[in-house]
Amino acid sequence: MLLQASIDWNLRVHVLDPDPDAPCRHLCSQFTTGSLTDYDTVYAFGQGVDVLTIEIERVNVEALEALEREGKRVFPQPSVIRTIQDKRLQKQFYVDNQLPTAPFVLTDNRVHVVEMVEIMPSFLPAFHKLGRDGYDGRGVQRIASEADLPKAFDAPGVLEKAVDFEKELAVIVARNERGEVQTHPTVEMVFHPELNLVDYLFAPAQVPAEVDAQAQAIARQTAEAFGIVGVLAVELFLTKTGEVLINEVAPRPHNSGHHTIRANVTSQFEQHWRAILNLPLGDTSAYQPAAMVNLLGEDGHTGPARYEGLNDLLAMPGVFPFLYGKAITKPFRKMGHITVMDADLDALREKVAQVQGAIRVVS
Repeated sequence: MLLQASIDWNLRVHVLDPDPDAPCRHLCSQFTTGSLTDYDTVYAFGQGVDVLTIEIERVNVEALEALEREGKRVFPQPSVIRTIQDKRLQKQFYVDNQLPTAPFVLTDNRVHVVEMVEIMPSFLPAFHKLGRDGYDGRGVQRIASEADLPKAFDAPGVLEKAVDFEKELAVIVARNERGEVQTHPTVEMVFHPELNLVDYLFAPAQVPAEVDAQAQAIARQTAEAFGIVGVLAVELFLTKTGEVLINEVAPRPHNSGHHTIRANVTSQFEQHWRAILNLPLGDTSAYQPAAMVNLLGEDGHTGPARYEGLNDLLAMPGVFPFLYGKAITKPFRKMGHITVMDADLDALREKVAQVQGAIRVVS
């Protein structure tokens, strides 16, 4: 989707990806197969571009730092990526910068988690998150009671007190080198009950004006605190007492902003290019209310992907499917998303239900 946005401006984009059959290989100007976590591979790749950016945090930061020291423009900055890569550093960053977040303790291993719960039994229920390498819902365990303690990770992590929330919100915020900051409208997300990833979202979020203003302000403050150049997704909890707390952030275009391709004047993907190229940030106004439904591979299906119901989907007004070009489907693998638009909120919610029942990714 970043590549699709780049085509309008004749940008020559080189891509490094570990998958030799990655869907992007046929869309970019130059494709290199290689590990994103290998120092030499990332360093050598960076030598051949003018501006280096990422679309996943799991990358060799030491190589990015070396490239930055040598004068390469690397955005988001390696220092930002390094902090966000490690949820332990990320959570401490919020505290150090007076940004609201849920209570937490840093843990070294499973034994340490047990010790912390013995000291603070009222801290449960909580979530134990791996410090590093958790992604798309992986690396998170719910610790509801002491009986769940064996589920804790035996590695450095964060034990975060469960938040009694009303809604989960997100704001896409962008910042360029000149310090210009722009946000997309706040969205509300509904997570899959088992997979810990977004099932669907609505934009704009149906929240009181003061809550929306608070969410927007926190997103701006977070981007400013990091000093990030690029797009930052800020995921938030709205508690049942009306507080807005940061859950976590992602320094890249994010699932919570995929609907912006059709629904907003400037998509998050175009905005990212604008930010890292130090261009004026674009208008983020919404054309009309929208929803985004993640398209996941069906449980029990692994193999060449087939899309059942695509014709029915395309016949629906205001429904726009985006398929990611992944040849192989797996259970719950993200295979695409569907943007749904309607001026009437009730009609929008009905369309979402229709979309969810209309299409399946099978093998």
